[in-house]
Amino acid sequence: MEQFLIGGSGAKASTGGGKKKAAPRVLPWIEKYRPKGVNDVCAQEEVVAMLKAVLIEGKELPNMLFYGPPGTGKTSTILAMARDMFGNLASERVCELNASDERGIAVVREKVKNFAMTTANSQRADGKKCPNFKLIILDEADSMTKSAQEALRRTMEVYSKSTRFCLLCNYVSRIIDPITSRTAKFRFRLLPKEIQYNQIRHIREAENVQISENAVEELISVAAGDMRRAVNFLQSLHRLHEDEITPDDVRDVAILCPAEKIDEVIREARSKSYENMLTKVQALLQDGYPAGQFMHQLQDAVIADDAIEDFQKVNIINQIGKADHALTDGADEKVQILAIVSVLQRELSR
Repeated sequence: MEQFLIGGSGAKASTGGGKKKAAPRVLPWIEKYRPKGVNDVCAQEEVVAMLKAVLIEGKELPNMLFYGPPGTGKTSTILAMARDMFGNLASERVCELNASDERGIAVVREKVKNFAMTTANSQRADGKKCPNFKLIILDEADSMTKSAQEALRRTMEVYSKSTRFCLLCNYVSRIIDPITSRTAKFRFRLLPKEIQYNQIRHIREAENVQISENAVEELISVAAGDMRRAVNFLQSLHRLHEDEITPDDVRDVAILCPAEKIDEVIREARSKSYENMLTKVQALLQDGYPAGQFMHQLQDAVIADDAIEDFQKVNIINQIGKADHALTDGADEKVQILAIVSVLQRELSR
């Protein structure tokens, strides 16, 4: 019984002062391969040029608002700039908050305000000049409540001499006008494929990942410009398939619905067999494919199908949009899929 409790037959409790060997720390690749400085940031020329002017020419750093699709480098860019600007003082000069987790007005009144009030140390270890202000980074700021944003606007004004703010968001339309008017706005675009290829190849060589060129192309395709998604998929694939990664492996990790199954749904809709079409859709959902993924792939297939008239495409895509919005609000997946396939069959049977 004692052996069972301490880990099975043959296992012995360690005695004496023997030191256990610490397990090596494994960093997520998305953190391991973040840009270390502004010079390492790719593709976002406008914001990089402004940050370099601040770092090299000593120009004033404004409050900033970075917006754009996820995985385009918003967080990485501002963290790289903070490392270049503050050096070894970055940990005490930078406050990073995820506004989607802590979005209420209390966060602005307590954490943000308290950090803005603290005194900043101005002496860097390497002797380089260090600005006399601190930096507050609010990630996913579009998730903040309106009252919290209004309180933040006042905080930005009161502590403008000692603190700079950088807000990061996906949807700039969700940020109130008084804040957007007080910040320099920079749009982050989806990364070009060539830059994604270069980064994936760099990681492949550094980590000795066995992945074919076709699989790299598939990985870039399913990531759809989201570099974070591509790197996370690559790390997962490397853990699962150390021998060789194929395009099918990439599709499995990305949970993509097989293209032939999407085509079968459209084919059954044309044949006016509602029951057969419904069986195909239910099989997809039972296999664990997300409803949102099915909807996006169905939309792409409908747009690419030249046999479907434009007015039919508009009606089908309109219903997909309504279902996507309903799912965001917590609607039932099956009900929304039924609504989509009903409209799909109605349009294709005309």
